[in-house]
Amino acid sequence: MSLKDLDIKKVYKSLQNNVVKEFYIPVLRESILYKRAAGFFNSAALYEIATGIQYLIKNGGKIQLIVSPKLNEEDVDAIIKGYKTREEIINNALLREIKEPINVFQQKKLNLLANLIAEGNLDIKVAFKQDANSIGIFHEKIGIMQDPEGNKVAFGGSMNETYSGYLYNYESIDVYRSWLFEDEERVILKEKDFDELWSNLSTGMQVIEFPKVVIEKLNDYKKESNDEIILKYGESEELNSFDIIKPVKPKMKFFRFPEYDPDFKGLFDYQEKAAAKWLENNAVGIFNMATGTGKTLTALGSLTYLAQKQNDKFCVFIVCPYQHLVEQWVEDIEKFGVKPLVAYSSKNWKTELKNLVIDYNLKIIDNFCVVTTNATFVTKEFQDQVDKIKRDICLVVDEAHNFGAPKQIKCMKEKIKFRLALSATLDRHHDEYGTKKLREYFGEECINYSLQEAIDNNKLTPYYYHPIPVHLTSIELNDYNELSEKISKIMRNHKSKDGEDLPEVVKRLLIKRSRIIAGAKNKTATLIEIMKPLKNDKNILIYCGATKSVNYIEHDESFEDEEFKQYDLSDRRSIEEIVDLLGNKLKMKVHQFTAMENAKQREIIKDNFKNGILQCLVAIKCLDEGMNIPGINTAIIMASSTNPKEYIQRRGRVLRKAKNKDFAVIYDFITLPRPFEEYIDPETEKFEISLVKKEFDRIDDFRALCLNPSEAFELEKKIISYYNMDIIKGEDY
Repeated sequence: MSLKDLDIKKVYKSLQNNVVKEFYIPVLRESILYKRAAGFFNSAALYEIATGIQYLIKNGGKIQLIVSPKLNEEDVDAIIKGYKTREEIINNALLREIKEPINVFQQKKLNLLANLIAEGNLDIKVAFKQDANSIGIFHEKIGIMQDPEGNKVAFGGSMNETYSGYLYNYESIDVYRSWLFEDEERVILKEKDFDELWSNLSTGMQVIEFPKVVIEKLNDYKKESNDEIILKYGESEELNSFDIIKPVKPKMKFFRFPEYDPDFKGLFDYQEKAAAKWLENNAVGIFNMATGTGKTLTALGSLTYLAQKQNDKFCVFIVCPYQHLVEQWVEDIEKFGVKPLVAYSSKNWKTELKNLVIDYNLKIIDNFCVVTTNATFVTKEFQDQVDKIKRDICLVVDEAHNFGAPKQIKCMKEKIKFRLALSATLDRHHDEYGTKKLREYFGEECINYSLQEAIDNNKLTPYYYHPIPVHLTSIELNDYNELSEKISKIMRNHKSKDGEDLPEVVKRLLIKRSRIIAGAKNKTATLIEIMKPLKNDKNILIYCGATKSVNYIEHDESFEDEEFKQYDLSDRRSIEEIVDLLGNKLKMKVHQFTAMENAKQREIIKDNFKNGILQCLVAIKCLDEGMNIPGINTAIIMASSTNPKEYIQRRGRVLRKAKNKDFAVIYDFITLPRPFEEYIDPETEKFEISLVKKEFDRIDDFRALCLNPSEAFELEKKIISYYNMDIIKGEDY
């Protein structure tokens, strides 16, 4: 069943309805998440809905509760006059609500509350109005329940989380269901209000963690587990009044497989073997896996097995190259039952990380998880906290080839006991020293799952490959050769050392030269010719260069289509020009996908692409590492860097499996210096050959695994013949 299958009323009134039995229990029985902003709190209320809560725990669910301390006149007077701190007043007010039990049933109520907190099923925060001279009460009433399918029920009204509120007071709640058109917006608004409160983002309010002193007081009443409570008192008339059930034992507290996620089908055999090998190597190793074969899932599965082995006693740092990957990891981590601290420059993470480290060292907590970026991880503030940790640490590095830069190498500390590097292409381009350090620190490969294996085993789709030759103009070619000559002169006189970067002047020249290739003006005209027969298709992804476009109309006489001849966008970035051309001239539904869009915008764009509202996405680099885009059928690669990892990752992203997708199609723009029929003198050839070799190697790589190798092979033969590569290549090429 799901929440959709329940007969849920729009309004419940306490003197007309048994709200607990008619609403709370059946809704919680189908839920995996219960968010509640409850106003005043009384622990007895949780006991009255024990049946629903036990079902929610059985579902692997969580409760997030925001409450307000019940203040008396003395409390308010003390804060106004400065007799006591705000923290003291809140602690005392909450402690007052924990009454000494006078019978066995009241003991069980406190026992249940203590166990829900201790076993990680209940997370409580305290809210109050923020005012310099007083503490006002928080009296918001919001509730949201969510089932495994993502259906949500939201409610609001006058009812508190108290026994009298549920049973005796004249209270009412209004209920909204996410699957009904007329209710959907109200559900979204209710959850947004709650999430802002929970994250301490509501204006005029302050929300803090439930005080440790109150939890310690509750632990005095913790005698039995939730299992034992129900087993022992399940037949009691009072406890059975709301059909209390015998629950299953709660699952692990730190990393557990998401059994109630309908999208989780378990680990594949190759993923299980990788995890087993990693544990066998004392949880140190490298997962070398083709893009699209589930590196993230394999890593989270491995952490789950490590949690079992470690009895949940270790902390985890997951490090990603970009912020959008951090957010993507957080989404996956939460499915495994862990709520991580998100730490990067724009987040307020420093105090929370410091407190986690202190609590971990003092054994107040046994574990925690932090997800951060490469840039934040290497900061002094972050590394100072890592240095203070006295217990076991696990470091997981995503897209680990990025982690071999000098700043990251300094953070490869021996005190980190467990290590896992994830990458489809661990070897760093033109950086043997960085690659060596990565392999020394992260150890041996626990899995090397190639693209060929993934295609053969039906984990990725097969593909057709169409290399599309595009030539530089005479102006572009002249500029390219001049830059190549400058680079050559500098490098002849430069002696590099291990771990040393290229000279800055060479870096600038290389970037300038690469932009000539990325923004070659003939590419736009070629793209239009490819897109015309595809203009009614969907699921198209275009990679273009991060450069300004050139006025191709001024120089290109071969571009004969009158419809586009007047379309001059020479001052605009290539991506903007392409989006405009496809949208306005071909009338396609297209959107750019770049770092300019925030996380929420990107999710909307992805959903629209998945659902066919958008036909085409145009990206620069944002999709190169880790970002999951569903259902790409056709990819057009207009620009590629000289680094093989870029096209390897792009290809893997395009080959991801999707519904009704039997194969993918890749159009790859091959930038060549000049047409094959032009004369080339030997002096010029020596500068052009480096570009040709790089393009040739990419064709060769794509051709090796595609369904139509003859097309690429024909182009290779022309290149070999024109540039005498059969002589140049030799055995060492």
